[in-house]
Amino acid sequence: MGKLTYDSTLNVDFDDRVLAHIQVVVGAKLRRGEPFYFTWRDDPKSGDGRSSIWMHPGIPISFKYYGSRSPSLNREWVEALMVTANSSGGLQIVPEPRAAASVPSTDAGEHAASSGEKEES
Repeated sequence: MGKLTYDSTLNVDFDDRVLAHIQVVVGAKLRRGEPFYFTWRDDPKSGDGRSSIWMHPGIPISFKYYGSRSPSLNREWVEALMVTANSSGGLQIVPEPRAAASVPSTDAGEHAASSGEKEES
């Protein structure tokens, strides 16, 4: 299980594979200066509700992975997550598409560049 830390005060556990895809989407949005909501379902152990945070370039976030190997990225899943992130409801975790077009990656940021998103200098 990986960990998303938001504003040094909130720690949320996600599967490493899910977290890698979230990192690509969050990085792309914030790199363009586009703040957005990120909403997820809470673990049943903590109440089975849902949580939302405001993602903004001025709020520190970090991604900590449990595994030492970077998961391969599914381009279709990144695109599906980006569609939700661009909606008024903000980023929500949607199921990974079955017909996975996975891209091996050693760095989540490399996928953003290879998927046609422009890197800003």
